[in-house]
Amino acid sequence: MAELCDWHNVCLTMFMRQRLARLFTIKTRTEALFLTYAIAVGAIERGLHYVDQYQGYSGFVLALACLGVPFVAGAKLIDSVKKPKVAVRAPVVVPRRRDAPHLGRKRPYGGRMKRSSTVRASRRRD
Repeated sequence: MAELCDWHNVCLTMFMRQRLARLFTIKTRTEALFLTYAIAVGAIERGLHYVDQYQGYSGFVLALACLGVPFVAGAKLIDSVKKPKVAVRAPVVVPRRRDAPHLGRKRPYGGRMKRSSTVRASRRRD
């Protein structure tokens, strides 16, 4: 029985390890952008140190190499984040009644026209 007492610590450690790992997982695009910004700030700082340490052309080349890192890392981070799936709703189709006239762009057509003596041929009103 004394051998089984220690298993709680192992499970607690594994659980805490999973929770800690979830903190450092990039889940959203905003988190990826914040991390890219932090990488860019660090790259600029390192580039300035290179310009101070290595005078002349070599310092500028190393600084430019440092400034290229955020572009590559940012592109990888943003591409690695899954885009949220947009729910596509099917359009609602309302069946048209058979006796209802179909209205076109210019004039109604397809329905029954009233043909009587009270209906004038021209509906224009001046």
